[in-house]
Amino acid sequence: MEHRDGHTTRELAPLKKSIYSLVDLREILLGCNHRYLEFLSALEDNSSGQRLLGRISQAKHDGEHCYSGINFFDPDDQALLRAIQRPEFNIHGLRRADLAARLPMFSPSQLSRQLRRLRGLGLLKRVAGTYRYYLTRCGRAAIAACCRLTQFEIVPALANA
Repeated sequence: MEHRDGHTTRELAPLKKSIYSLVDLREILLGCNHRYLEFLSALEDNSSGQRLLGRISQAKHDGEHCYSGINFFDPDDQALLRAIQRPEFNIHGLRRADLAARLPMFSPSQLSRQLRRLRGLGLLKRVAGTYRYYLTRCGRAAIAACCRLTQFEIVPALANA
């Protein structure tokens, strides 16, 4: 709008449905899109973590085999996860014999079944042609979350109760 003294101002007014209002409509819609994208970028997306937790904590049926999920509160599962998390296994990989020395509560056959279970759940991958296993990215994240949850959240909360 142009005033008598020569300066112009711009005010919002209802847009008419014509080709002449497309420039103003474009600016308004771009502003709306930018605000909406800023809102979406501020949200945290935990859906991949929820899918991963469901995949490793629920039983998995693989043909004729059924692998039980990881129970983060089971002492045997915690001991197994902490044993395979050791730093030397990240470098050289791990074997059943390496775990047998650290997990005396498991027999060799039980350890073989546990390794097969962890492979079936996607926490371990096997090196082709060997008996060595490495943690997958999913396995490292799950074990770190398990240890962090129990050591820094649950145990201190129960100690204060």
